[in-house]
Amino acid sequence: MNSEEKQVLAEQAYEKAMKYELDYGCCPQCVLATVQEIAGIVDDATIKASHGLSGGGGLVGQGACGALTGGLMAISAKFGRDRDKLDKGRYINNFKKSKELVERFRAEFGGITCEELQKQFTGRTYDMWLADEYKAFDVARGKQCAHATGTVTKWVIEML
Repeated sequence: MNSEEKQVLAEQAYEKAMKYELDYGCCPQCVLATVQEIAGIVDDATIKASHGLSGGGGLVGQGACGALTGGLMAISAKFGRDRDKLDKGRYINNFKKSKELVERFRAEFGGITCEELQKQFTGRTYDMWLADEYKAFDVARGKQCAHATGTVTKWVIEML
């Protein structure tokens, strides 16, 4: 695949992941489902396993943004170390690509945690376990989380 074809796929990935986030929520699953559909390197078990990573992990906000963690899982699905190779080295290329994704994300969005993005997007943080707070966040963030989800997915497709 040439770079022009890859760029077209990356743009399609952005749109699809953004739509999934707006329609269904759970940013890591939206990233991974889109990568699965476009690149085929992610299985259903991986998508399921990412569910708890949403909202900074367990919806607590303090961990890495779910879109970013979904992207890291997708990168690792392609470049990571297989179970039967735990004793075969660190697979540093995966860490290099993962670091590149994290650094690019931080530069684009001003942080990497869900709470940092909440502050960037809305000026404050929210307790997503309180229904009123979650509703307020959902309104205040608009399409910004979906944009982050689409952006990560686009970058992942470009990096594969």
